[in-house]
Amino acid sequence: MEALPTRSSETYALAPPKRILVVDDDPAIRAVLATFLEMEGYQVAPARDGRDALLKAKLERPDLVVLDLMMPSMSGWGFLSEQAKDPTLAGIPVVVASSFTCRLKVAAHLQKPYGLETLLATIRRLAA
Repeated sequence: MEALPTRSSETYALAPPKRILVVDDDPAIRAVLATFLEMEGYQVAPARDGRDALLKAKLERPDLVVLDLMMPSMSGWGFLSEQAKDPTLAGIPVVVASSFTCRLKVAAHLQKPYGLETLLATIRRLAA
């Protein structure tokens, strides 16, 4: 019987984890989403409002944004408006996660309260 080849000399390049920007003014929601998504293998950058999200999006270059709409300083609607004006950010898909309706074009809208598994399925579909 012939011996099976070993793979010790082969190297495997793993794809880097997808980066998710989680934007919500509620620190408990940010923490729960960050912990859950990190446990699922994503890198997470939290942001407290739209202004913070714009800065982090420019620095972090996320693969996807999970965005609340009602926030102080700059709302989610303000973030979406500014994102659309910036060619380096305009192509990043956004999942709006809010109890409010968003009439702007986004990749997906999850009505609060939503399940974490629903969020995860949406992220997997959009950040593939």
